[in-house]
Amino acid sequence: MNRTYFEIPINHIRPDIINDIRRDVVRSNKKLKKAGLDPTIFADVEKSALLRVKPAGEWMRQEYGKNAPRMLFGDFWFEGELCILFADTNLGKSILAVQIGNSLAQGETMEPFANGIEPQTPVLYVDFELSSKQFESRYFDNRWGSYAFGLTFFRAEFNTEADNPVLYDNYHDHVNYALEHAIKETKARVLIIDNLTYMRSGTERSRDALPLMKQLKKLKNRYKLSVLALAHTPKRRSARPLTVNDLQGSKMIINFCDSAFAIGESTLVPGGRYLKQIKQRNAQKLYGADNVCLCHIEKDMNSLHYVFDSYDTEQTHLQTPEKRSREAIKEDVLKLKAEGKSYREISAELNIGLATISRILS
Repeated sequence: MNRTYFEIPINHIRPDIINDIRRDVVRSNKKLKKAGLDPTIFADVEKSALLRVKPAGEWMRQEYGKNAPRMLFGDFWFEGELCILFADTNLGKSILAVQIGNSLAQGETMEPFANGIEPQTPVLYVDFELSSKQFESRYFDNRWGSYAFGLTFFRAEFNTEADNPVLYDNYHDHVNYALEHAIKETKARVLIIDNLTYMRSGTERSRDALPLMKQLKKLKNRYKLSVLALAHTPKRRSARPLTVNDLQGSKMIINFCDSAFAIGESTLVPGGRYLKQIKQRNAQKLYGADNVCLCHIEKDMNSLHYVFDSYDTEQTHLQTPEKRSREAIKEDVLKLKAEGKSYREISAELNIGLATISRILS
């Protein structure tokens, strides 16, 4: 069969602006397809608009009558929050996080920290720290056997054989996909991540910390989650109170979270720990420096857990000059002076007198 070809007249060639628009559409569609999205997303303002704008009164009407967020761990962590728990190594962050997660799954209360959600709530604990054997050994006793966790308390760990970079652009995309898949698989309402370091490297830089916090916020909102993320503190002086500056990494982490609390080590009580509120939005600060929660860790049969003891001031449990050797004090003073600190700044940080500093530096 003969085919007839028609030539497009010169005066029908598309203008450059039309070709530019066509190229932009093709490029956008490729990006959407790569992200697994359909181009019709642009027809849904809720999914495509970066900002949602309404009169303030309409926001008030929208939220009026809705239940207030329920407590998950007393005033430290509320439903729907992205909360950060941070502490130095070997202070028991993971022990406390597992205890909180399991209590939420079972509908139990870790006295005196109220839990307002119903039993059988699915909780996903993503354990980037311990192997399965290390986890099992913590909750096993030769006489009493294995600890009975709640049926809706799920634990996930790295599958070392699943590293297939061909399927993903980078490690972060791989982790995000796996995390989202696990959330959907378990129908989790609570997500605990142990710890943030494994989610994204270089969180001490804003350019790395900001995408991480945005991703966690996105997951939280998409699946209506309550998120508890564990983080480390850099090496710190035990004479200083815990502050936002002790969270390892960029300030973006603390700026973007809804709440944060920390575990400190008591220098007064051997093995003692204390919990301190660092940031809160849904409650007043009940557990600040003048009213920290004293605890200790114990293993009762096959249950490794925190036990609440009492309340006290943080200052009582910090390392004071009387508790430190003269050599240790001298070492700290010389180090701070080498960092360019003034006598008054050294005095405030180490809680020692100006005369003492002057004698050391003279």
